[in-house]
Amino acid sequence: MNNGSIGVIFILVVQHYYVEKMSYATIDALLGQYDADLSAAQAQGMASGLLAVNINFSGAQWLEELLRHSPPINDEHKAVLDGLFEDTQDVLLNDEFEFEILLPDEDDSDLIERIEALREWCKGLLLGVGFANTATQFSIQTQEILKDVAEITKLDSDIALDDDEAENDFMELTEYLRAAVLALRDNFSEH
Repeated sequence: MNNGSIGVIFILVVQHYYVEKMSYATIDALLGQYDADLSAAQAQGMASGLLAVNINFSGAQWLEELLRHSPPINDEHKAVLDGLFEDTQDVLLNDEFEFEILLPDEDDSDLIERIEALREWCKGLLLGVGFANTATQFSIQTQEILKDVAEITKLDSDIALDDDEAENDFMELTEYLRAAVLALRDNFSEH
């Protein structure tokens, strides 16, 4: 085995390790280290939008756009972000309903923080769709979904933290968005 093979094996092992350890807090902290303009939620939202439009969109292009104004990223951190993109791509490639929106863990954050992250995720989704899409017209269903997503970016997070109804509404919105990404993927793949 030469040094090149060892390097590739090391990166694959590191990438596998970090994908397993991936969490909102980890990704958000990593992006913060590089002064990225996007949060973890926005980054995954952007990847979701890019991939909904074009499932074969390049992870390298996503990473370049994500870290456009950032210092060079080291291989270990690149592997973590590559893992986020590839994980998002993998779940969007299959027809199972496994897609999960990257949000702060319920145990580590309150509802207000999760609502803010959901708004940020929606902004990222819209950014990704806009970046990858070249069409000037959308199907009616796509227009409705994008309009709904734009409305979610305006959610009010001024709520009582112990509001069970708000928690249920949040869960319903999250489920809607999970389905919406898959519907966008299906709509864009038809054109």
